[in-house]
Order: sequence, then structure tokens, then C-alpha cells
Amino acid sequence: MNCCTPTPPSQSPLATARLLADVGGTNARFAWQAGAGQPLTHVSVLPCAHYPSLQAAMHAYLDGLGQGVPPHAAMAMANPVAGDQVTMTNHHWSFSQAAVQAEFGLTTLRVLNDFTALALALPALPADELRQVGGTVAQPDAPRALIGAGTGLGVSGLVPDGRGGWLPLQGEGGHVTLPAVTPRERLVMDGLTRLYGHASAERAVCGQGLLDTYTLLCAADGVAAPRCTTPADVTDAALAATDPHALEALNMFCALLGSVAGNLALTLGAHGGVYIGGGIVPRLGEWFDTSPFRARFEAKGRFTAYLQAMPVWVITSAQSPALLGAARALDSLA
Repeated sequence: MNCCTPTPPSQSPLATARLLADVGGTNARFAWQAGAGQPLTHVSVLPCAHYPSLQAAMHAYLDGLGQGVPPHAAMAMANPVAGDQVTMTNHHWSFSQAAVQAEFGLTTLRVLNDFTALALALPALPADELRQVGGTVAQPDAPRALIGAGTGLGVSGLVPDGRGGWLPLQGEGGHVTLPAVTPRERLVMDGLTRLYGHASAERAVCGQGLLDTYTLLCAADGVAAPRCTTPADVTDAALAATDPHALEALNMFCALLGSVAGNLALTLGAHGGVYIGGGIVPRLGEWFDTSPFRARFEAKGRFTAYLQAMPVWVITSAQSPALLGAARALDSLA
């Protein structure tokens, strides 16, 4: 074949290429994959607020990459996925899967919950991208639990399929009713109920929830002008120990996360371990390891010993593992 003979379409590198996305309430992360089993490349983070729709963000990424439109795509979305119409929980984007597939001429489009995608990636996470927080050794064939706080609170897990593989869970466990253990937590739960009508786990254990908790604690103690006005302000002030209400809010955030994670571990019998993803906890670094999280995770009365053995890992991957999970979702269709 000479240099001027075009490559048959079946042999074109584009024929096996994939567009992968991990779309949260704040950022949309995109990656390119040349084919099944190939590394993820050209990872880019686009702020959701800069684009009127998912399709606009997709076009911006693909136009910037300049490699054309691949025939296959998988999207991990921070919302329930049931039926053709997809509406994000913590952002205004909404789209029809069929319409997106038609607009981009995709042969394959897989849309799944972002934490379902992250769960699919768990078996492939290297040890140096996990930091253990308590517990002992995981049982290799036991269920694994997954939880993570960011713009919202994602929950999923993996259960053995009986054939040596895993089945990811698809649910919305972040919206369970939040338990309160202390009087200060009850104060915050009552405040969240006044604000939102329901004090779900996500209402407290997320970025906005951290700020709401701080604001409610300040109001209860008569602080007329709270210094922190963003979730990042609360985190920074807590870690620097410059604002006692910020420190209390972050400690409460970790305690409540521990309560919900412990509930999830009990529900799944997660002797394969509990994994913490999302954008908030990994940024806390080793401070999180000495926070109230682990004590609250284990504080389940007669089942304290049952939970004490369960290892918990914070996912510290620099690149979103949900992108890898989205690729694995495409692999399952092959």
C-alpha cells in the first residue's frame, strides 16, 4: 500500500476510539481512549457552569482535541439514570440519550451513574492510590462499599457475581434520611429540614452542606457575621484552626460521613472494604485520619466489633477513576 492510499475505515484508529466523561455538579472531566484496554489520554476538566449543555461541553472538548468524533462514548453522570431522559441532580443540564447519540453519530452510548462507574474501577485501583484509615485486611471475595462527598454525596458498591466478577450497584443512597447522634447534630438536622424540607445525608455531607452546617452553628451561637462564605473557606479555616465553628463543622461533616458509611457497610456486609471517593475527603489529607470519621463508622452498638475489622480506604487518585469505570462499562457491552 503506497502512502497515498487511504486506510480502510475498518482499520482507521478512529474506528475503535472512545470518548469518556465523568460529569459532576461542578466539573465535567473528559478523556480519550484509543480502544478497549488502552490508556486514557487527553484528560481535560471543563467547568459545567461555562457551558449551556452537556452537548456543548462535549463539542468543546472534541473540537479542542481535533481528532474527530469517536464512534463510542460512555458518560458517568452525577444523577440517577433511568430511561432516555437524564436530568442532573445538582446542575441544570438535562438531555435525551437518543438525541445525544444522534447528534454525535455515535454507534454506542452508555450513560451510567458516576458512582456506579467509580465502583467498576475499584478492582483496578493500584495500592499507591489508596490510603487506609483503620480496619485490618479485606476479604477478597466479599462486597465492597463506596461513598464520596463532593457537590453531592455518591453511594455505590460492588457485589460478587458468583462467576469471579463483580456487579456494581446503582442507587441513590446519598439521599437517605440523615441520623443525628448529638444535640449539636440535631440542631443542624432541624436547620436543614427548615431549609430544604428533608435532612438527607447529602444535605450535610457535601460542599454546600459543610457551609450550611457552619452557618447554622454560627447562628445558634449568635455569631452575627460568620467569616466563612464558601465551603473552601470552611475547610481552610478548620484545617488552620482559625475559626472554632469551622473546625466544629468539619468535624461534624466527618462524623456524619462515618455514620452513613457505617450504615452502608452494615447493609452490604462490606468485608471487602469501604472506599471513600469524591472531591472533599481526599483534599483533607491525613487530617481526616484523626477526625471523628472512624470512631463514628464503628459506633454501631452490638456490631462495633463487626465493623472494627473492616478496612476503609480514601481514594487518592490524581485522575478521576470514574473515567476508567466508564471505559469498563463499554467493555461490558463488547
